[in-house]
Amino acid sequence: MFKHIKEDCEAKGMQVVIVNGIEDHVHCLFKMLATQNVAEIVKQIKGGSSHWLNEMKFLKEPFQWQDGYAAYSVSPSGVEKVIDYIFKQEQHHSNKTFEQEMEALNVIDKIAQTG
Repeated sequence: MFKHIKEDCEAKGMQVVIVNGIEDHVHCLFKMLATQNVAEIVKQIKGGSSHWLNEMKFLKEPFQWQDGYAAYSVSPSGVEKVIDYIFKQEQHHSNKTFEQEMEALNVIDKIAQTG
């Protein structure tokens, strides 16, 4: 699914750096253009990936993302650390909660959260 998300986003003109996750969530790092906004990007990611999963019938039940998302900005000096964090999702979440990891990462500023 992560490969599909990256390819689908790129086909829609988004600049995706990395996509990865674990069973219950996905992390995407992308560069935003001045004409894009976070809500629309998330809508495209969630809509495109759930449509693809359901079309491919990978699951017995229809797939649906939960409502809401969290979005964070990353300073240029923190990009490599965030890429490493996203790349090592299974390792990070094997012994720490998501909240503990965000505190430890300490290079991102929360810009939006919906729920």
